[in-house]
Amino acid sequence: EVEGSFDDCQRMVKQAFTDDELNKKLFLTSANSINVARWLPQQFYYFFAYQQWKEKNNPPVVCVPSGNFGNICAGLLAYRSGLPASHFIAACNANDTVPGYLNSGVYQTKKSVPTISNAMDVGNPSNFIRILELFDNNFGSLKNVLSSYSISDDDTKETIARIFKEKNYVLDPHGAVGLLALERYLNEHGGQKGFFLETAHPSKFYDVIEPVIHQQVEIPESIKILLSQKKNTIQMKANDNDALRSLLLSLA
Repeated sequence: EVEGSFDDCQRMVKQAFTDDELNKKLFLTSANSINVARWLPQQFYYFFAYQQWKEKNNPPVVCVPSGNFGNICAGLLAYRSGLPASHFIAACNANDTVPGYLNSGVYQTKKSVPTISNAMDVGNPSNFIRILELFDNNFGSLKNVLSSYSISDDDTKETIARIFKEKNYVLDPHGAVGLLALERYLNEHGGQKGFFLETAHPSKFYDVIEPVIHQQVEIPESIKILLSQKKNTIQMKANDNDALRSLLLSLA
């Protein structure tokens, strides 16, 4: 457990990957989207979603809640492989590195800030460089296909409350960011339709959601079992590469 941000953790992992001794003694890989094998299979559900899309003559706008940009990178690779889609939206929270880039043309990483959609609290998304490569580092070509919106925590909560009232459906914070970004794009571009990706069960964020909908979030039995388990962690300071290295070598 690192006393720092996602960006701190990602830097430490990447440093470990470049360590010759670690790579000789251990087969290191990553379960997150640093490793392309994490998100390459995600292409398939974009095609599956399009298979269910009824208006084949009106390809969908696809909105993806985005933090480290692995999921939307998979979607854009699917698009480059032939997926019919009229546009993609990267829905971000207050960590607005990519929305800022698409608005200004200047890519400036930022220190991540904590939000209620915390899986997207990334100030330097490692997969965005892969997206740039997909579009040959051509800003104009990328902007024709991709838009991005930054959604505040207050707007996220309002969206959760609104959808619960209107649809009796409980969005998790990341899905709420995705829905609101899609709504904003569609309001600006009449005549289009689309879908957004929902990313997590709301029970994972019951402490955020319950005060918003004024109702208890139902927690599945399988998650209750997980929550009842003892948590075993090793504390580590942010960017303490030596501590991580020593821990990994102890496992060799």
